[in-house]
Amino acid sequence: MAVRYKGLTWDHPRGFNALAAAASRLDPAREGISIDWSSHPLEGFESHPIADLAERYDLVVIDHPHLGEALNGDCFLALEEMFSAEEIAAWGAATIGQCLSSYCYAGRHWALPLDAAAQVTAYVPDLLDGPVPADWAAVADLAGRAPVALSLAGPHALLSFMSICVALGEPPASRDPGVLVSSGTGRAALEILSPLAASSPDWTRNLNPKDLLEAMAGGEPLALVPLVFGYVNYTVPSQPGRCALRFADAPTAAGGTAPGSTLGGTGLAVSRRAVVTPGLLDHLRWLMAPQTQRGFIPDHEGQPSSRAAWSDATVNAASGNFYRDTAATLEAAWVRPRHDGYIAFQSEASATLRDAMTNGVPAETILSRLQDRYARSRTGQRAVTAPKEIYRKSAEQVVGG
Repeated sequence: MAVRYKGLTWDHPRGFNALAAAASRLDPAREGISIDWSSHPLEGFESHPIADLAERYDLVVIDHPHLGEALNGDCFLALEEMFSAEEIAAWGAATIGQCLSSYCYAGRHWALPLDAAAQVTAYVPDLLDGPVPADWAAVADLAGRAPVALSLAGPHALLSFMSICVALGEPPASRDPGVLVSSGTGRAALEILSPLAASSPDWTRNLNPKDLLEAMAGGEPLALVPLVFGYVNYTVPSQPGRCALRFADAPTAAGGTAPGSTLGGTGLAVSRRAVVTPGLLDHLRWLMAPQTQRGFIPDHEGQPSSRAAWSDATVNAASGNFYRDTAATLEAAWVRPRHDGYIAFQSEASATLRDAMTNGVPAETILSRLQDRYARSRTGQRAVTAPKEIYRKSAEQVVGG
């Protein structure tokens, strides 16, 4: 009798369609398994602890910053319990950037890098009067002539701040794991972030990345978002009257060469409740196989993690060169902390940033508040959670992009 698995992913074509299509190819009589994929609104992920999801589903699509929480609850099986060291090493070599290594925590890997994403630049070509801004000085210059918006809702205010720190040469917690960022780098990042936040159109402030891109594709007057998680789905108009978006590498610091970006994407984790069969392992291997990554996944609106797929001419031709034009950012993207408590910090710190920039709080005070919340997250002393903000259409918290 075939083993029937329950899977949970997020309710966007990029997160659902390829998994569901792959499951539909399974022949229970031949492979001995079937998979029923369910999708959950992004705000549903936010309101459910990982441990609860892992108790109810065999396969769970997760984001790497949740690993500390997941390990604390003993939610998932390590890849090392299911696959050989040689297989894991081969996947690591084949995936773009740190898509696999971002799921390595406490010495083991906890999810397969199903989907690759990072904060990149999104723009509408017809609304630009020159080249796509390559650095933050050029972004500020464009904002004086055309509508430019930051992605600030939910956790994204903090993610944008941290990506700018990366561009400035100091990834957060890189000099001292207990210090979010030095005063000098933090002030420089706020000097870039604050004026752009102030000039962002009011109607964009509560939109998560997907909804910002939806608005741009739908014809709203927005020329560019300099840091937003990339979605290949918006490179081809889904219906008449919509425009094709284009994407470019994240901005560098003035005079710099490295794009400053935060890694997103998703991984496929196997919960401890799952019965691990040869058929399941073969299916997971198939999802990571080169031919699947370069064909099946992009053909079904997914965003593959394979470096070969990102450089494939056919895959790029079908996506307005989305992959080619942002690959350097994916290769360099910074991996967020993954300790238990980070997710709460991400939400609280973003709310702190938005409030402080709105009310003109001095930079040193902002940085002190961020550091205090970061330190609390590392010691288990959670700060009081900020009131949940309402997004237009959906929230984005667990799946970073």
